[in-house]
Amino acid sequence: MKIVIVGAGNVGYTIARSLSQEGHDIVVVERSQDVAARLEDELDVAVVVGNGARPPVLERAGISEGCDVDFLVACTDHDEVNIMACWVAKRCGVKRAISRARGMEYTDTPQWASFLGIDVMNSPERSVARDIEDLLAVNAAVHASELFDGKAGSYAFRVESTSPILGKSLIDVGRENPGLSSVMVYVERDGKGIVPSGEWVAQEGDLCFLVSFRDMVFKVQELFHPAKGRGLRRVMIVGGGKLGVHLARRLVKSYRGIEVKILDRNREKCVRLAEELQDVRVLWGDGTDEKLLKHEGIQDVDGFVATTDNDELNMILATLGSRMKARKTVAVVRKEVYSRLAESLPIDAVVNPNDSLASVILRHVRYPETAGSLSLIDRIGAEMLEVSIPGDSSVVGVKLKDLNMPKGIILAMVKRGEAIIVPGGELALCGGDVVSIFATGDLLPRAIRILGVSQ
Repeated sequence: MKIVIVGAGNVGYTIARSLSQEGHDIVVVERSQDVAARLEDELDVAVVVGNGARPPVLERAGISEGCDVDFLVACTDHDEVNIMACWVAKRCGVKRAISRARGMEYTDTPQWASFLGIDVMNSPERSVARDIEDLLAVNAAVHASELFDGKAGSYAFRVESTSPILGKSLIDVGRENPGLSSVMVYVERDGKGIVPSGEWVAQEGDLCFLVSFRDMVFKVQELFHPAKGRGLRRVMIVGGGKLGVHLARRLVKSYRGIEVKILDRNREKCVRLAEELQDVRVLWGDGTDEKLLKHEGIQDVDGFVATTDNDELNMILATLGSRMKARKTVAVVRKEVYSRLAESLPIDAVVNPNDSLASVILRHVRYPETAGSLSLIDRIGAEMLEVSIPGDSSVVGVKLKDLNMPKGIILAMVKRGEAIIVPGGELALCGGDVVSIFATGDLLPRAIRILGVSQ
C-alpha cells in the first residue's frame, strides 16, 4: 500500500517504522529539517520537508487529484494541520484519511469526523484515561487494556514470594479455581517469553499476561497479590491538562464516593478547573513539594498519577509518590526510552499515550475490515486484536482444536451475540463471532488469514 504520514513525532515515527518494515510504500511529511534528516537516516521511507496542511507540500508527497494513495495518516501535534491535511487528501481521492485530535471536543461525537470527511478521528487521551482507571482499580496490574468495550481486558501481574500460585502449574490453578474464567496468554521470565502450557509452573518474578472478564479480574488479582484487593477510594492527580481532567471525570463518574484531587502549579488553570469540576478538589501548588503532598495525605491515596506534559517530571513525581507510600503510582510518559527506563525505578506502572494512538492508527491501516481495537504490548512484542468471523469463512463450524494455529497464537475470547466465552478446544466457530486474538511476533496476519478475515 502507498501511505502518506504527516508528522514525524513519536507517533508518526512509530507508525512509519512499523509499516515500512512490513514493506509498504511510505512517504512522511515533516516540517522540521532536523527531524526529517534523522528519519531518512534511520528508516526506509521517503521524506518531504514542509507543512502538511499545504496542498503544494502534499502534492510533493504524491497527493493530488486522482492519486493512488491508499491512506493518509495525520498525526502532528496541531489539530488544524491534521484536519486540513485529511480534508485535502479526501478531495484528491485518497481512499482513507485518519486524523489525530488533541482537542477531545472533536471526538465527543462521531459527527465531526463525518462532517469533515475524515474516516477516523482519535483522541488518545480517552483511551489512556481508561487504561489508567483500570490500572488504579486493578491495583496489582502493571499493564491493562480493555477488550469488548470494557467487558473484558488484558492484564499483567507479577508473581511475588507471597503469591498463592507460586510453585503451582496452570493445571493446578485451574483445578483449584474451577469458576475462574481467564486465559494466561504469555509469561515473561528472565527476559525471555513463553506461551505457557498446562504444565507451566509459576516462579517468583514471572510477569504473567492474562485475558479476563472485567468482573473476574479481581479474583485473578488475588492469585498474585491477595493483600491488594482494597477498593478505589482516594486518587491524587498531578497535572490539570486534558488527560488529568478527563481521568478525574471518569473516576468521579465510575466510583461513588471517591475522593479525587487535582494538583497543578498554574493558578489561573486551578481557578477555572475548580469552577468546572464540582466533585473534584483542585489544589494550586507544586507536585514535588513534599510538605504539600504529605499535608494532602499522599500516604493514604490508592492512586497517585502524574499526567503533566513533561515526561521527566512525571517520572520524578511517580518515584516521589512511591517513596511517600502512595499505594500505587502511575506515570504518563510519551518517549519510548523513558518507558523502558521506568522499569528500573520504583514506579508501579507507565502509560504512553503515543503507544495508544499508534495502536489505533495501525489497526485501521493494517486491518481496516476488522471489528475491534488493536492493543500493542511492546515489551513482549505481542498484539491483541478483535476480529469478526465472516459467514463464508472456511473456519465456520470448525472446532478450535482443529484450526492448527501456530504456537504463539491464542484465541483468548469469543463474543457470540451478547455472550462472551472463554473458549475451549471443543468450541466450534460461527459466522459473526468476534474473536480476540493474542499473537506474538509477526503472527497476527497469519492468524487473520487462517480465520478468513479480510485485510
